[in-house]
This record gives sequence, C-alpha cells and structure tokens, in this order.
Amino acid sequence: MAQLVSIVMPVYNEEANLPELAHRVFAVADALRGEGYDLELVLVDDCSRDRTPQLAAELTRGERRVKYVRLARNAGSHAALSAGLAVCSGDAALLMAADLQDPPELLPTFLKHLRAGHDVVWATRAGRQGETLRTRAFARFYYWVMRRTALPNMPATGADFVLIDRKVIDAYGQIREKNTSIMAMLLWMGFRQTSFGYVKEARHGGRSGWTLSKKIKLFVDSLVSFSYLPIRLMSGLGLLMACAGFLYALLVIVGRLAGLEALRTETGFAALMTVLLVGQGTILLMLGVLGEYLWRSFDENRGRPRYIIERYLQSETTQRAASDGAARGAGRDLAPAGDAAPEQSRQPA
Repeated sequence: MAQLVSIVMPVYNEEANLPELAHRVFAVADALRGEGYDLELVLVDDCSRDRTPQLAAELTRGERRVKYVRLARNAGSHAALSAGLAVCSGDAALLMAADLQDPPELLPTFLKHLRAGHDVVWATRAGRQGETLRTRAFARFYYWVMRRTALPNMPATGADFVLIDRKVIDAYGQIREKNTSIMAMLLWMGFRQTSFGYVKEARHGGRSGWTLSKKIKLFVDSLVSFSYLPIRLMSGLGLLMACAGFLYALLVIVGRLAGLEALRTETGFAALMTVLLVGQGTILLMLGVLGEYLWRSFDENRGRPRYIIERYLQSETTQRAASDGAARGAGRDLAPAGDAAPEQSRQPA
C-alpha cells in the first residue's frame, strides 16, 4: 500500500498563486507515485476575501486528493496549520506556505531524511530571495533572541518549511495551547530532528498578509510561551532599582550627618522629575510584561477554540479512500476538543 503524505498549507488571499501551486504539487505527486507515495493536498483558508475559496473548491472537484477547510474568522497561519493537521490523513505531513517561496519539489529530499529514521525534517534557509531589508532584519533578530532565551536548537537562519511524521502529528494534536508558534512547538517537542539547507524563493504572486503587527505578535507569543527570561529580568530590574534607592537614601543620610554639600537633597525639580519618570516608566514596563503572561493565562483558561471551521470539502478520491479505510485516520473527528465549532459543513464538492 502506498504511503500517504499530506501537504498542509494555510491560504489567505492567494488567488494569484493557487493555480500554479496546484500544478506544481500535482506534478510532484505524479513523480512520487512510482516510488510508493501518494499525496494529499490540504488547503486551510484563513477567511480569504478574494477568489481563493472558489479556486480551492474547484480543486476538490478533480480526481486528486484535495481537502479544503475554510475558517470562520481570520485566526492566523499557525492556527490554520493546526486545523490542517487536525484533518489530514497522511502518514506524514509537509507544512509549507502557499506563496511558492517554499518549492514543493523539495518533497523527495524531505522523504529521504524521513526514511533515514528522522521524525521531523526542517528545510533551513540558506538564502532569501525578494525579501526587504526590514523583513530580513526582523527575522534575524527574532531567531537570535529565540536561540538565546528559549530554544537553542532553533535554526539560526530560520525555518518554517518542515515535514513531520504521523507520531509527531498525533502528539501535537494533544497540545491545546493557542498563543504560540507551531514551529517553535515542534522544536520544543523533541523527537529525532534533522535539517538541510535551501534558498527561499521570491513570492510568486499577490501580496503577503504577514504584516509587521503579526510579526510582533509572533515574537511576543514565542518569547512568552517558551521562556521565563522576561519575568526574571523584571525581578532583576526591581532588585537593582531597590538597591539603588537604598544606596541613595544612605548617601543622603551620610550627607546630612557629615554636612557634605555634594550630598544634600536640594537637587532641584529636574532631578526629581528624572527619578520619577524613569522609575514610573520602568514600573509600567514591568507591569506590561507581567500583563502579557497574565493575558495568555486568562485566554487559555477561557477555553475558546484556536479556530472555528466554517466549511469542509474534499475530493471524491479522498472520500472513497476514507470510506474504504485506506486513508490514515479515516473516521477521526474533524474537530478535536477545543479546536473547532460543533457546526461544520462536510459537503462533498
């Protein structure tokens, strides 16, 4: 029996890329079929506003293995990947972007490393084409901070193009944490991991939805989820300020007793305002860091789902495979507890 590999990708306003993406993925599927592999394409629509839903639905009408999941609200690419992993049936899953910056033709290289006994195979960036200086600088800073504060095994040049084995998919499905990075979580989970280098290509078409605000949120989520360093820095800074305050008070007392003019307290309005502004600003900064941790704890405890599935479509090929029991995980619940809304549409295309 052929091994099934699921290609899971979030799509958001990707009408300019979907036709070429499908063509290249199906070409890879045809090439791998002779090696004992079958491919399943899982498209998770993160509430697109262009023609992406129509194009994706058309793909499910073919004789290829295609699944289409549309989320009811924009939940972000990491939540979309989680939704894709929840519905995929493969013995392994390739996580990749839909903008063709990550070439699907690298799948045979991934599979070679998987056959060698690894559970997680990363494609790390040896170069980045078509990226702005700001994007490269932010990525370099993000990976530098994460390697030194949270995940020392994170690739220095970054990686979000990865193949994971079924046991890793199932293990990730047990994690219900929402405000986190799925890539950082895969690194944290362990398993046998390896990597190889590739050049990240320029975006094929359309405009990226990966805005600066989303990048900042990912940075904060990753740091808070995998590191206690900000809390430790708050404690250290508070101790430093307290010591400085006690030292200054001691100097004032000594100055009064010794009558030293340089240590008298009449230092003026400017000095007083400087101390107040610096002290209050530091306290507010520390409260903000603490608030980031408290907000995430509150958000997790509310129990809201990571994503809500509005629509689910699959090609006839996938339906037949599932009914015959050939698709791995056939008959599993589409909406694992805490991840999707009770109401879903499972209409065949």
